[in-house]
Amino acid sequence: MSDSIAVVVVSYQSASTLDECLQRLRAAQQVSEIRVVDNHSSDSSVEIAQRHAVADARVRFIANPDNPGFATACNQGADDCSATWLAFVNPDLMVEAQTLARLRDLGRPLGDCLLGVEQVDEQGNADAAVRRRDPDFAAMLRRPGAGSQLAVPVDHSAPLQQVQALSGALLLMPRSLFVRLGGWDNGYRLHAEDLDLCRRAREAGATVAIANGLEVLHVRGVSSRSRPFFVEWHKHRGLWRYFRKFEAPQRSLPVRIGVWCAIWAHAALQVPRLLLR
Repeated sequence: MSDSIAVVVVSYQSASTLDECLQRLRAAQQVSEIRVVDNHSSDSSVEIAQRHAVADARVRFIANPDNPGFATACNQGADDCSATWLAFVNPDLMVEAQTLARLRDLGRPLGDCLLGVEQVDEQGNADAAVRRRDPDFAAMLRRPGAGSQLAVPVDHSAPLQQVQALSGALLLMPRSLFVRLGGWDNGYRLHAEDLDLCRRAREAGATVAIANGLEVLHVRGVSSRSRPFFVEWHKHRGLWRYFRKFEAPQRSLPVRIGVWCAIWAHAALQVPRLLLR
């Protein structure tokens, strides 16, 4: 189908939300392909994907024998479909029937673009981290962790608000841009890969923006709750990779050492909180 949308869903221990997520995607307008890539879940995620694949020829799944990470799985799913537009949707995110098609329609006149939407929790509270800026490593040196506070406020006057970066929970882009960028960076295991993709898209001349008038329900952190230390480790590892890739070549050795110390000092500060949880 011309101008249709392929959706890639990466699942890991996502059984509690995956079924409804896929039901909604199957009902979504203009979706011609759905690819579920499972990163070695031990729950019923694969069985849920199988059931949807039997019921709907648009659905196919890849069951990885290990967990290669979110970015790698996104690339696997994208490589297995061919639609003009690519959407990456978390398995704990519930789209409305018209959301992806309307987002694509907003993107058409922009050409190369990477787009997201407003995300709310089950109480209707908006996620402040949907609109992001690039990490501020100078601020991080002054106060560890400060530079990784990325949220920027909503601009209600802008139906399509340009930002530096978006949440990776829902991203939509033309396949041609995805191919030109070389897809997601497989070097990230979990976290910061969305910041990386948005920055590379901007550097390639694409528009990065959020549609403030479109909203989805995000049941956050379903797959992360079972492995909080793993998540924190890779969150900080991803931030360090991002720094090395985009910022370190222009920084002095003392600054590089200082940023490394600030990132991992912030990681160490999370341990008591996680133990208390």
